[in-house]
Amino acid sequence: MESGCEVSEYRKFIQRKLNVGSDGGFEPHWIPEMAFGFQKAIDEWAIRKGRAAVLADCGMGKTIMQLVWSQNCVIETNRPTLICTPIAVGHQTVKEAEKLGLKAEISRDGTPRGKLTVTNYEKLHMFNPADFAAVCGDESSILKSDDGATKAEFEEFTRQIPYRSLWTATAAPNDYFELGTSSEVLGDLGFRDMLTMFFKQETRKDHVGWGRTKYRFREHGKKAFWRWVCSWARALRKPSDLGFSDEGFALPELIVKQDVISRSKRQAGRLFDVPAVGLHEQRVERQETIDDRCRRVADLVGGHDCSVVFCHLNPEGDLLEKLIPGAVQISGKDTDESKERKLLGFSDGSITKLITKPKIGCWGMNWQHCNHLVSFPSHSYEQYYQMVRRLWRFGQKRKVFIDIVSTEGEEDILKNLQRKSEQAEEMFSSLVAEMNNSQRIGNDDLFPVREEIPQWLSAIN
Repeated sequence: MESGCEVSEYRKFIQRKLNVGSDGGFEPHWIPEMAFGFQKAIDEWAIRKGRAAVLADCGMGKTIMQLVWSQNCVIETNRPTLICTPIAVGHQTVKEAEKLGLKAEISRDGTPRGKLTVTNYEKLHMFNPADFAAVCGDESSILKSDDGATKAEFEEFTRQIPYRSLWTATAAPNDYFELGTSSEVLGDLGFRDMLTMFFKQETRKDHVGWGRTKYRFREHGKKAFWRWVCSWARALRKPSDLGFSDEGFALPELIVKQDVISRSKRQAGRLFDVPAVGLHEQRVERQETIDDRCRRVADLVGGHDCSVVFCHLNPEGDLLEKLIPGAVQISGKDTDESKERKLLGFSDGSITKLITKPKIGCWGMNWQHCNHLVSFPSHSYEQYYQMVRRLWRFGQKRKVFIDIVSTEGEEDILKNLQRKSEQAEEMFSSLVAEMNNSQRIGNDDLFPVREEIPQWLSAIN
């Protein structure tokens, strides 16, 4: 009969082959009493994993959870942890640390500031990875592009760091590409290896004859894929996704209005406007309707005491700043310090009307003090989702009003946005369900039939 030790080692060997790797972390040293039950469960799991991704919706307390994870790494190693955030989010991290009785300090010059050092992704190149035992990536969907410069820099920086964690509230966290790049950053299966192992590549021709590459699960690959994802990631939209009570986590009413305006100048040669077809026509449509759209935005903002406006073009931002009394614009030409100062000014209430672009201000900020947002439509549902969730998040006490200002010619953009919204909700629901099923997998599932090791094999030293 085989010994218990031999069986245990054999199980570990098979688990490694199945890509459901074992824990590489340590037992938790400290979990604050103030944390909610689901937050404690997430932290305990992530600390024991050592390298983990947490895909938690906005307002679930990711900052608190990542600070607890980071502090445990400090206690375990007696070395600093580096926390990377988008611009201005670092100051929120410092404030949350104070609530936990921790001291986190911001560094912009590559010098570690105490045991919890906070910086933004743009300054990562100034730091030496040898100074840190752990690294924490906040709003990690910024790393989703396989060939993106930020992802490449972050992955190279963390390559020799033993403990790593990623935290994001991405709208569709089962975007397979994003899961693959996250796994790669954590040192698990590489992005390309993931595609090869679990997916089959298909090339189909579109209506103009161009080949388009699609990926679908290999036969019997879906269960193995979710089992693998569950080995290094957890996802939740609300506490009940992990079996906890949702009490205290109810969101207020969200009121979304589509404000479609008629052009002041009719399209040349047409009795009425028709939807813009293709990206070129849509760009032309936007350029030709800037004045009409911005004036409507100014009227909408005038009815609220506090508003944030997201635009896409520099001329839009410049005109809006002139039309909206007291408005402050954050543009790409601003320095990082200026962007940060303005974002924090809106957060503390000294600025009541903010104008910016999604790629600058829609990541990581907590703006529950504001309940009105105006935006122009785009094809990026992720950006739209992140914009809305700056305001509509757990902790918001008022109804949230979202105004989407478009022209009659932008009908196709709105339809595409709605389609992606429905798809994202379905995908997130599927991910949570699949991961919850995967989390129940135990040794009996992996080894349904008990086998005995042959005597001739067990006798080998």
